[in-house]
Amino acid sequence: MRLKVLILGVGSFAHSTMSILEQAGAEVGCYLTRNYGHYGPSQVGRIWNTIEHPSPLTVIEEFQPDLLIPMSIDWHGTSWGKEIRKNKIPILCPSDSAIKIESERNFASQLCQKFMVPFPKSFVVENLIEAEKLMQHEPRPYVLKNPLCSPFSPIQTIVCESIEDTFGWLGRMNYEEGLFLQEYLGNREVGHFAFVTNGRIYSLVTNQEYKRAFTGNLGPVAGAPMGGIVQQDPHDQYGIAKKLIVPLLPWLKKTNFHGPLQVTAIQKQNTWYAIEYNVRLGVTSGTLFLQMLENSVETLVQVAQNQPIDLQWKPNAQFGASITLAGFGYPYTIPTVPQLPIQLKDPVTCDLWWNEVDHINDALYTAHHEDLEKGHRIADLTSVQNSLSESLSEIYDNIPKIHCLGSYYRQDIGKTLWPPGTGF
Repeated sequence: MRLKVLILGVGSFAHSTMSILEQAGAEVGCYLTRNYGHYGPSQVGRIWNTIEHPSPLTVIEEFQPDLLIPMSIDWHGTSWGKEIRKNKIPILCPSDSAIKIESERNFASQLCQKFMVPFPKSFVVENLIEAEKLMQHEPRPYVLKNPLCSPFSPIQTIVCESIEDTFGWLGRMNYEEGLFLQEYLGNREVGHFAFVTNGRIYSLVTNQEYKRAFTGNLGPVAGAPMGGIVQQDPHDQYGIAKKLIVPLLPWLKKTNFHGPLQVTAIQKQNTWYAIEYNVRLGVTSGTLFLQMLENSVETLVQVAQNQPIDLQWKPNAQFGASITLAGFGYPYTIPTVPQLPIQLKDPVTCDLWWNEVDHINDALYTAHHEDLEKGHRIADLTSVQNSLSESLSEIYDNIPKIHCLGSYYRQDIGKTLWPPGTGF
């Protein structure tokens, strides 16, 4: 009998995850959590929208999934999220106090301090007066974040590289939920993904995400990475999990943590520092490492059920790369965006996942965001191969085949790599 998987999300995340798991043998569906990004998921399996189904509980009752995969941690604070936890429906995300390692940035900071995990100096302030007073006593460049992690947070990440940068931004922040200031340690940034289940940590991949909008690490930090690379790393060859995840094992066991756990790390003076943790499949990296696993569906279900797992890797899928095609104006909010046509000039020969697009009269257009007009993320292209150069060549050979007025992509994925001398 085919295992059933229900994705909670939209766009390329849902499109890619559904496609990969369907190819691996699952029956897939998607509960669409936003009012755009529906086209991609609709090409793979059944979809349900929030207008007809304000809660996914009716969908769950109808579809009877063996596994739920959320795109965001926002599910945890909903009324239906409480029902999912109460009824112990398998979901690929930790819950209750375990989710705080992502949802509350100061909690992660204090947790690392307790277990001797290096973490940048961090502070939470309630308003501008407190922020300026902090800068008088602790003057340094900071990364400015919302204290509570959510795609709908009033503050999106601002990376300040000098004290002057920090002072300049403090007066422009929305202090509705306070402000989290994290010491800026540079740009030698990588990540490591693991599954935590049955009281054990299973390393998966080491990854790097390209978070700024434009080539050369220029422009603002985008809402989601503009591309990324991953390498199979079940033995944690760079020691990131050993330094930043394994010391947390007592807390992971105490909270009954089971699910994915990614740490984003900065290397400074040969020391790894944890800068944040995530507890869901990554928008870029998750798609790639799912394609590297031979037994992805069974593994995800076992992790959601807190069972031991036996990771089986595809032998010719050592590396992966992804790239985002962004539309005119992204990532800025701009006065108006027409629904621009999207054309495929030639058949695409790598994986293509549609994001914020609409299908109108047998043609594709950039999506309409109604009251939130901004540039679009049009599509993600991914490739998993035996070498990083093969993966990069495939995505860069294919992305010019997609045409949309004013669209762009980063041209340096895989070129700015840390730590130097690694297998990337």
